[in-house]
Amino acid sequence: MKSPTSIGEAPRGRSRDPAIDARVLAAAYRQLSSSGFEAMSLTAVAQDAGTTRQAIYRRWPDKASLAAAALAAAADAQPGAGSADPLADLVAELTDFQRGVSRPGRMSLVGTMLQDGTAPALMTRYQQQVIAPRRLRLRAILERARLRGLIDADADLQVAVTMCTGSWYARALAGDPPPPDWPIRIAALVWRSVGGKSPDSRKSRQPGRSEL
Repeated sequence: MKSPTSIGEAPRGRSRDPAIDARVLAAAYRQLSSSGFEAMSLTAVAQDAGTTRQAIYRRWPDKASLAAAALAAAADAQPGAGSADPLADLVAELTDFQRGVSRPGRMSLVGTMLQDGTAPALMTRYQQQVIAPRRLRLRAILERARLRGLIDADADLQVAVTMCTGSWYARALAGDPPPPDWPIRIAALVWRSVGGKSPDSRKSRQPGRSEL
């Protein structure tokens, strides 16, 4: 009688330990943030994760694929769907951004992505998994506001989206820590810059009410 492997079935090996995967990805993310992609050492990653280089290569064929997987594992979770108040949604999105960018190693990782030695494929993966989703969510919030007539119809949303997160990086480079209420303040500034109005400003005023 033929064995399972003799009729084309792959032999069964030991199941992959998800605990090792998580440790390796966390160690790779720390290496990537602190040392950059070019100096990232799989030997150091293995030692940090308490495993071997062979175990890493069984999971990821090369350094670039491991780095990409580490970025994906560390990517920010997607916030919930938008509400009827785009300004509140903008504050919530920027609060989530502040929480994510304040995580250990996150700002160092931004610098890593700008290094000449960073693999182009890794940079593309970072842009697709970390940068683009955030920008798309910010743009969607402002688009909803425009559709509801809460901001100017001709508002430059491309620049507004860049303003949202760009101010954080500018302050970090200047050594000027953002204030605790940064999300509220930058949301208010961006909102005003695009002609923002209060979400309930279009409601009809009750007759007989005097202007204050």
